[in-house]
Amino acid sequence: MIDTRVGYCGGDTENPTYEQVCAAKTGHAEAVEVIFDTKEIAYARLLEVFFSNHDPTTPDRQGPNVGSQYRSVVLVHDAQQEQAARAAIEALDNSGKFSNPVITAVIPATEFWPAEDYHQRHLEKQGVVPTCNL
Repeated sequence: MIDTRVGYCGGDTENPTYEQVCAAKTGHAEAVEVIFDTKEIAYARLLEVFFSNHDPTTPDRQGPNVGSQYRSVVLVHDAQQEQAARAAIEALDNSGKFSNPVITAVIPATEFWPAEDYHQRHLEKQGVVPTCNL
């Protein structure tokens, strides 16, 4: 992986603010943009990490956060990513890991709007070193 940044995507408001997104006035979901090199990590592995870090069976909710901005969505950039995301969802549904079906949407990526600076690297700013076994 090369880098990540948090922001908003999938809605219809240009340059949204956190307050607008949280008020459900933009249609955007809170998102993470992952910049990666396929020579270093496979897209399928990124999908595995994504699905292992949240409950993809719960509509409009992630942990204690509730609202459409917390919906589970994979924003794809091409047909290969779409096919891989749909295959990952099918595999999860067939695995029996979850008692409910995966409701993660797979949609074309729209413009990504970076979140405000105070949201970037939030865990690190709180002194928490995130761990992720890519």
